[in-house]
Amino acid sequence: MTLFQLLMLGASAFFAYKIYEHIQTLKDPKEGESADRTADAFSTFDASDLLEKADEAMQKGDLQKALAIYSEANIKGPKDAETLFKMGYVLSKQDRDDEAIDYYKEALELDPNNTYIHQAMASAYRKMGEFASARNHLNASLDLDDKNPITYYNYGNLLVDMKHFDEAKEMYKKAIELDEDFKEAQEELAKLEDEK
Repeated sequence: MTLFQLLMLGASAFFAYKIYEHIQTLKDPKEGESADRTADAFSTFDASDLLEKADEAMQKGDLQKALAIYSEANIKGPKDAETLFKMGYVLSKQDRDDEAIDYYKEALELDPNNTYIHQAMASAYRKMGEFASARNHLNASLDLDDKNPITYYNYGNLLVDMKHFDEAKEMYKKAIELDEDFKEAQEELAKLEDEK
């Protein structure tokens, strides 16, 4: 063996011994303790900070980034209706309505009296052509809050899709009654009345 090979053999033996020595000092986690693989291992941000960052990404239109950050927030703070709702909303914006509905359902289990979740579910079902389910959620939203003009407007849009034009007009009128400056409802009502 050459001198260089002897030096390399010695260095390899030294490092192998150091690795062996280090492994001997490691301890197995005790029963009931988990290894250092908690949700905190993902990032140093807490769930509320992550929600803010995800909201910023949403405002900038970066849906993929927003969804990734909301997903991380959901790992750090699981079973939070707001996080699940926002994940569903991003998925719906990406036309992934089946997945969105799954998150909306989870959010609704945690917060069954949230009119916004019911409206979001109605919107997703409407996009999918599942009008009966959409109607059920709009009715639930109205049961919780019958003073929200947006619910009546959304209901009017659903009824137009269902070709129930007279009922749709009544919904638009109710939306305008609650908010006389509701331009979209006024425009949709005018379209229906012009078609007569």
